[in-house]
Amino acid sequence: MNYILRTTNLLKKYKDKEVITDVNMSIKKGEIYGFLGPNGAGKTTIMKMMLNLIKPNSGEIEIFGEKLNNHKSYETLKRIGSIIEYPVFYDKLTGRENLELHCEYMGYYDKNAIDEAIRIVNLTKIDNKAVKDFSLGMKQRLGIARAIITKPELLILDEPINGLDPIGIKEIRDILKMLNKEYDITILISSHILGEVEQIADTIGIINNGKLIEEVSMESIRENNTEYIEIITKDCIRATYILENDLHISNFKVIDNTLIRIYDLELSQKDISKTLILNEVEIEAINRKNNTLEDHFLNILNGGKSNV
Repeated sequence: MNYILRTTNLLKKYKDKEVITDVNMSIKKGEIYGFLGPNGAGKTTIMKMMLNLIKPNSGEIEIFGEKLNNHKSYETLKRIGSIIEYPVFYDKLTGRENLELHCEYMGYYDKNAIDEAIRIVNLTKIDNKAVKDFSLGMKQRLGIARAIITKPELLILDEPINGLDPIGIKEIRDILKMLNKEYDITILISSHILGEVEQIADTIGIINNGKLIEEVSMESIRENNTEYIEIITKDCIRATYILENDLHISNFKVIDNTLIRIYDLELSQKDISKTLILNEVEIEAINRKNNTLEDHFLNILNGGKSNV
């Protein structure tokens, strides 16, 4: 297996408190790796260690087949593009001037690189516009342009779609998919928007309380999806009685006071809804669904075991 980045027994402490514990991640060359976890789980801390911005107390980070260390890290980091938290710019300069400055301190002098990066992220009319006048979406795209301008092999993005509207999120999603497929850039992306990660990721890593609790392919999650019928009703108690005694369904789960999921699919959705209605159970919605990445994620965080 050709891995572009691996961590081994990664540990980080602040004031004798472990914030990252024994993390072993493996990111394959050419994939999009979705890094998921609640706020404060440790995603940003791990990404900063990968970029040598902070040092682990113990453990190893291997990138491009070589161990990350203080003496040669600059050669490794030249091959990586990144956004950690929000991208920061010189606000009074234009977008192009910011990119020119970045190329200067990176020692990268390809004259066409700036125009190409701007084209890739679909930024227009920025030559005479100060960054302070950019929208949040434009700043995120400019951050990605800056991250890819040196043709990196690995892109590390910490919450790149945080705060964007649905149109901005789709734009960033399409850009990342294109960079991965057309430019063969391996991408590590953290996000709270699980539905977006589900659409682009090849592998998922789930972290909680500083520990990597699962690393699994999206293909495995999809193959093991559970199909079910979901019912939303205010009369949950009566609905469960009808399911058990009239329809003889036992394989169902009451999620909360208004939500029931039926995993026994021998009866059709139409038959179930008809029986409930005839027994005066008011149904607000009934739909056939599959488990999503969000379902899988929440199940793992709540102590459930993966089936993959």
